[in-house]
Amino acid sequence: MQFDAGADLTIPPAAGRLLKAPEHFIDPAGVKQVFAEAKEGRRDFLRGAFAAAAAGLATATAGARAATAPADGDPNILELPEHSKGLGQAVVTDGYGKPSKYERNVQRRQSPGLTQTAQASVSFAPLQSLFGIVTPSGLHFERHHQGWWDIDPSKHRFMVNGLVKTPKVFTMDELMRLPAVSRFHFIECGANTGMEWGNVAVPTCQYTHGMLSCSEFTGVPLITVLQMVGADLKKGRFLLAEGADGSSMTRTIPMELIESGEVLLAYGQNGEMLRPENGYPLRLVVPGVQGVSWVKYLRRVEVGDQPWATKDETVHYVDLMPDGKHRQYTSIQECKSVVTTPSGGQVLLDKGFYNITGLAWSGRGKVRKVDVSVDGGRNWRQARLQDPVMSKCLTRFSLDWVWDGKPTIIQSRATDETGYVQPTQRQLRGVRGTRSIYHNNAIQSWLVTESGEVKNVHVS
Repeated sequence: MQFDAGADLTIPPAAGRLLKAPEHFIDPAGVKQVFAEAKEGRRDFLRGAFAAAAAGLATATAGARAATAPADGDPNILELPEHSKGLGQAVVTDGYGKPSKYERNVQRRQSPGLTQTAQASVSFAPLQSLFGIVTPSGLHFERHHQGWWDIDPSKHRFMVNGLVKTPKVFTMDELMRLPAVSRFHFIECGANTGMEWGNVAVPTCQYTHGMLSCSEFTGVPLITVLQMVGADLKKGRFLLAEGADGSSMTRTIPMELIESGEVLLAYGQNGEMLRPENGYPLRLVVPGVQGVSWVKYLRRVEVGDQPWATKDETVHYVDLMPDGKHRQYTSIQECKSVVTTPSGGQVLLDKGFYNITGLAWSGRGKVRKVDVSVDGGRNWRQARLQDPVMSKCLTRFSLDWVWDGKPTIIQSRATDETGYVQPTQRQLRGVRGTRSIYHNNAIQSWLVTESGEVKNVHVS
């Protein structure tokens, strides 16, 4: 293992054990029991597994590991398990693979009471339980305005009209015969972290930042279709995107975004067709822009010479400013980051080495760097960025850290390729106040208490 020189280590320290948040691996009752045992010093339940790591024997041979097992008395080492004695499940037991039953608690979750109806609500992705940058399609966060639908692709139609020479209606087969591209991009709801504008509102990373996901999207560049129908790109500086669900979600998209070639008519996600709750069979992908503009169940785009000022861009999805005015059309998701481990709801069971890890992203391009503080923002160290680092995509970062058992506050601060630096809560509130809902990209703080519990806190 390679350790950051900034950690000032002479020998690899003992690896600290981390208890995941209650929704991961074990139930709340199990959390209480294990945490109580940890506080009392009874650590036999994991001692055997971590003794080798603490002694620096992670690279020892299987025989050497077995030789230490009798002293620990771990039956998982001494006794041959059933799965080593016979045949397992046959191929195609499940025609579509599913996660292990031991991972069933890793799932997207809703916040009860957040909205009056579940058909116009949101579910949060379990960021604290994911690896890398790609969100599995089945864990992708949801935001619906009138529920989701499983639409028959053979009956779905996509229309292009407005300032075009030849208005046209496409079938899905016709769209899918056009030249396509595949690109990795994050999508973030404009209201992500919206509950945290005023006070600490939710305990875990899943609820503070879980209206965020990242996928490989496949589809046709929208500019290709507009050129096919002869769109007037001089007069037509805006485009209206309309969904086919009951809310008839409509959003204005600036033509400059479309001309870049980034905006896609997407039908694929992570190597397969879109999931119904993510817009099957066709959705708009608008990289770097808040998720509401990624219109699902896309049925029509209209080219025009001015914004449409629809309800979801003039009444909803606007930024309330301290002087009482509303900002409209503020769609770009500014540079942001969050530490996912350790994070709220998790417990550090030991002093020692931990790998701080998290996610960073920017709607204006690539993440240039991420700094991490383990003392509430007084000092910062530059984290490692995991390759690949892509534009308008999640970036995984990590930092080596040795916890001394004392209370501390962990933060991350991202900088993108434009030079924009993620603001503190005080800086953001100084401009935006505390009465907004959308576009909260302030630095997130996690308090590690002396007992090892990790809590959501605000640091001004």
